[in-house]
Amino acid sequence: MMNNNDTLLLIIDIQEKLLNAVYNKDIVEKKSQIFAKTASILNIPTIVTEQYPQGLGATVDSIKSLIDANSEIYEKTEFNAMLNPKIKEAVLSKNKKTVILLGIESHICVYQTAEALQQDGFKVVVAADAVSSRSEYEYSLAMSNLKNININVKSAEMIVFELLKSAKHPNFKEIQQLIK
Repeated sequence: MMNNNDTLLLIIDIQEKLLNAVYNKDIVEKKSQIFAKTASILNIPTIVTEQYPQGLGATVDSIKSLIDANSEIYEKTEFNAMLNPKIKEAVLSKNKKTVILLGIESHICVYQTAEALQQDGFKVVVAADAVSSRSEYEYSLAMSNLKNININVKSAEMIVFELLKSAKHPNFKEIQQLIK
């Protein structure tokens, strides 16, 4: 079970041009918004990556506007975010054991980053409904392969309620409203 005191949220490349090109765009955006706001409410550190923003645009405003002011945004050109020294240092400096991973594209940047995080000793949880690819086939293949390498693949609601643990959590009602 996840513990919000020992968890980091890593949002991978949910940028203007990428989001508009993916399968299930609306669901991915909505679930990513829920995560961004939940992380802010629960004080879960958030790191955001942007793949070549000069060409693909910045993180979409609907998500950027919800992340905590202390969140960090990093530009990258690497598909595996952990190959970027600044991002790797940011992730390691948080001293967390679990990384919730979401973003675009599931079969490239999300997959490669998840595998690298796992190799670095992190428990990795991928939010299946907050990741996507340009095609449903690539998305499905990524989810299957993540499971094959023992990455936890869960829904956004599964993850959020696991973080809350109980309806008695002081932020339960506020976060529950995000999901409705």
